Amino acid sequence: MTNVLELYHIKNLIGIDINEIRLMHQPQQYFIDDNGIFPNSILPILYYPNALQLPPLFSARQVKSLFEKNEWTNNWRNGIYTYHHYHSITHEAMAVIRGKTNLQLGGDDGIKLTIKKGDVLVIPAGVAHKNLGNEKDVIVIGGYPGGRDYDMNYGKPAERPAADSNIKKLPVPSTDPLLGKANGVPKIWKTGRQQRVGKKNG
Repeated sequence: MTNVLELYHIKNLIGIDINEIRLMHQPQQYFIDDNGIFPNSILPILYYPNALQLPPLFSARQVKSLFEKNEWTNNWRNGIYTYHHYHSITHEAMAVIRGKTNLQLGGDDGIKLTIKKGDVLVIPAGVAHKNLGNEKDVIVIGGYPGGRDYDMNYGKPAERPAADSNIKKLPVPSTDPLLGKANGVPKIWKTGRQQRVGKKNG
């Protein structure tokens, strides 16, 4: 059975076929292109709303255990910064364990998402993200594929083209932080990258 069931019994789905669980947890996808300030990504942001049924106590420990089992490590627990920033040497996953806020993705002209406890978000390298509320309006557990280190970039001209070069070198992760192997990130991003690259070269 999937790690998700082992840890959370998501939405009381015990006993339902694993393929049904994966189907019901297909993420919302958002593509955000380079806006001249932030690289953003040819890969979609993956948003899993209401993905985790978290306990009132020790939710951070359980999310970290889930991320560790699915090889998204170098974990941290904190709020989300209230300024635009992005990472060029890793993708990032965040699971909300407390609170609710509006998150802006892609820069000032990007999209806005309301995220809350139980949501999971996977942000491709290069995609700017900013908390539009207060930093601690939400508390999240963060993680990176294979425990990668992360850098901080803020949309300054001097960051590019080095940041773009870093992003292009990154492989698609072999696991999804929520669903594990084969589904979610590895399946969607491999397909998405091929399609977007094909369109640009067409």
